[in-house]
Amino acid sequence: MSLSVLTNQPQLPSPDQLFGDLFHDVQLKPVFIDSKTFVDSVPKFPPADILSWYETEKVKSGFDLEASVRANFLVPDQTASNYVSDTTLSTAEHINRLWERLTRPADTAVEGSSRVPLPHPYIVPGGRFREIFYWDTYFTMLGLQEAGRAELIRGMIDNFAFLIDTFGYIPNGNRTYFLSRSQPPFFALMVQLLAEIDGEDTLRRYRPQLQQEYNFWMTGRAELTADRSVHQRVVRIDDQTVLNRYWDTLTTPRPEAYRVEFELGNEARRIGVDAEAMHQHVRAACESGWDFSSRWLADEKTMPSIHTTDIVPVDLNCLLYFLETVLHDNSAQSSTSEPFNGELAQQRQQAIQRLFWNEETGFFHDYDIVAQQQTPSITLAGVFPLFFKLATPEQARRIHDRLKADFLQAGGWVTTLNQTGQQWDWPNGWAPLQWIVYQSLLNYGFVETAQEGRNRWLALNDKVFKATGKMTEKYNVVDASLTTGGGKYPNQDGFGWTNGVYLALAKDVHTRS
Repeated sequence: MSLSVLTNQPQLPSPDQLFGDLFHDVQLKPVFIDSKTFVDSVPKFPPADILSWYETEKVKSGFDLEASVRANFLVPDQTASNYVSDTTLSTAEHINRLWERLTRPADTAVEGSSRVPLPHPYIVPGGRFREIFYWDTYFTMLGLQEAGRAELIRGMIDNFAFLIDTFGYIPNGNRTYFLSRSQPPFFALMVQLLAEIDGEDTLRRYRPQLQQEYNFWMTGRAELTADRSVHQRVVRIDDQTVLNRYWDTLTTPRPEAYRVEFELGNEARRIGVDAEAMHQHVRAACESGWDFSSRWLADEKTMPSIHTTDIVPVDLNCLLYFLETVLHDNSAQSSTSEPFNGELAQQRQQAIQRLFWNEETGFFHDYDIVAQQQTPSITLAGVFPLFFKLATPEQARRIHDRLKADFLQAGGWVTTLNQTGQQWDWPNGWAPLQWIVYQSLLNYGFVETAQEGRNRWLALNDKVFKATGKMTEKYNVVDASLTTGGGKYPNQDGFGWTNGVYLALAKDVHTRS
């Protein structure tokens, strides 16, 4: 099957659709500990032939399901997990050696594979993540820029442009089971980063894709009425205000986490929770990249209480504000572009101030459209208005004080103040949010605090690398002697965005300190 054939069929079937009963049986037995292993396996034969063979063989005495799967599929290894690190190297030297290990060549289409083939080489995060991920890639690019790997940056941006041209949006990642959702819209920031390398024409070159991504997030805006306040990813707050939420088209367990979410659905039914609605909230949380966190949980504790699509997230709306400003500024400079309404960014900026700022807590919160009030969670998502310079100086000062008093820990910035067992909560710290906080504090002149958080994070990365030879997906920033907790899978090593943010922050040690 050629790449051109696939690009003409944007509704590619996911493994659960392709393999039906075989998929269900493999995932629930389970044949593999991690549900993602089977959905990333590549069939050796046409899927229809495998299914026909399975229906015949499974009823025979002594049938071995695992042996049959391995006979019919190429089962993947974890990326970079068997890489032997040289801990006598500096962390930066190790990262720069690891880029080749994490780079994948342009894809060749394989019938029945869940991989959506991309035309240019790209970086994968590592571990169980064997594909490109949308928002991860921006933070990986920060390191590639410092490493002088501009060609990889160009190729990955062209891959995302290809996905937009093919599907009308950038999926969560280049897998068929990701095609029902996107991720935080960082494409405009990626294009801006490339413009720093290649010049301002870069913004004009990718303007059609930037506009299409905006259209995707705003789909259904014209259909909102006084009687219909939500549609897909758009939310009408009042007559003048339309903001955005995370969403997913499907209401079933995710194929890549099938067994865990199948069991979660059964638990929901036992306690009277609508399982289909819960699955959609779970999927929407995955679109946010924060999968999972107390910020999405109504009781701030338990997964069945998840209500992601009820929430208007402050970080998402800051990212879309930036996209609106880029589209407006670019259309004003280009004679070939349709004018973009500059009032849209202004309206969103005003709404961010009105709906998300909490004078009592001195922080930006998410907004619950059902309760028509802010959510109680105080998280690092509330720093995004500073990253995009949407906060007033007084708001920035109060956020700075709260960050320094509550969020700054021995190893950097902790994600939330709630200890729930979810991976995007206390005591974990994540590389992308370290970068967001660092740049946000610099934007408002809090240089000393920014550098303190940076230095603690880099020192923790160095300590773990020297002890284990690994750069990991996330870190326990509260107690470095303990491993990270939470999540539906073990902590992964590789690891793309950690590598990228490390190099970008390490560069600033020399340029700012």
